[in-house]
Amino acid sequence: MTIDIIGRRIRLGLVGGGPGSIIGETHRIAARLDGQYEVVACALTSDAVRSREAGIALGIVAERAYGSWQEMLQAEAQRPDRMDVVAVMTPNDSHYDICMQALDRGFHIICDKPLAHGLAAARDIARKVAETHAEFCVTYCYTGYPMVRQARDMVAAGELGEIRQVHLQYIQGYFAHHDLPSGWRTEGKRGGESLVLMDIGTHAFHLGGFVTGLDVTQICADLGSAIPGRQVDDYVGALTHYGNGARGSLYVTNAAAGSEHGLSFRIHGDAGGLEWHQEEPNRLIHRRKDGFEQIITRRLGPATSQGAQQSTRIAIGHPEGYFEAFANLYTEFAKRVANRLAGRDVSGEATLYPGVIDGVKGLAFVAAAVQSANAGRWTDVAI
Repeated sequence: MTIDIIGRRIRLGLVGGGPGSIIGETHRIAARLDGQYEVVACALTSDAVRSREAGIALGIVAERAYGSWQEMLQAEAQRPDRMDVVAVMTPNDSHYDICMQALDRGFHIICDKPLAHGLAAARDIARKVAETHAEFCVTYCYTGYPMVRQARDMVAAGELGEIRQVHLQYIQGYFAHHDLPSGWRTEGKRGGESLVLMDIGTHAFHLGGFVTGLDVTQICADLGSAIPGRQVDDYVGALTHYGNGARGSLYVTNAAAGSEHGLSFRIHGDAGGLEWHQEEPNRLIHRRKDGFEQIITRRLGPATSQGAQQSTRIAIGHPEGYFEAFANLYTEFAKRVANRLAGRDVSGEATLYPGVIDGVKGLAFVAAAVQSANAGRWTDVAI
């Protein structure tokens, strides 16, 4: 795809995601799955020696396996074969500085969610993106699933009628033990105002908006811990109002003993509803009002929507999963960047991958939920 447009693959530089990082390996697999990127540079850890060693172990030439992200951005900006895109997969409190300096040097960016450490920083990044005209992707990766995109297309086509209810859940159990695992997420406020909202709550929130095309305008949230004595929050239950008058709910926890992943949505209009569970990602349930239940499966063909078809790799129905969904964002972003590098005007073309404004909306949701929980009242969501 990119070779057809610019005669080469997109040159990718990695920041973070070093040895032991689950998300780092996920980003690298996603970047390589469709062959649209060449990883040419990296700064993988905050320790200079380990960063260089880890980069060389990945196959990066020694001179481009950098000791720090600052060194990488400065050196790459001067190279005639400079990287095109920076992928940021570091702790939340470092996203702002890395993204702002990368944008100043003219790089396009793929940033792990959440966009930043707080709403003010997210808004600053969005302003910088607008000023520099850079391409920007935030990895709300679950939007890459074909059946999520099928649901989005069905809502847009009016198959559910007017949306009336949006119910979102993300129920995990990896913080269910009394002793929290070590790491930056549980170190003070490095993750942001709320552990559970920043870590997984923004995923559920974004999924609702992606499928329905609606924004949450108000929220009433209960935020805290399900583990007695715990000082960080691991549970949020919220009621939501949407811009068209629809009502909704959001239940997110990473402390539900026995749960594995548990991301799902139920979306209802006045003509029917849709239900999807990420643990069974290739099935979308469609229930028509006064009609039969229909199971839509991920397969190529006229029975599925355009968004689902362009996100599907295997024609005969073999299951696809998390890596493929993540890779859809990377591949779509590669095409967008390649067109920009070729001098083509893509400003009027819609994208399916989440952009910087989606990142801002996620942080606006977090800020409003925290404010609502502290005040004990409904709170406006101000983007």
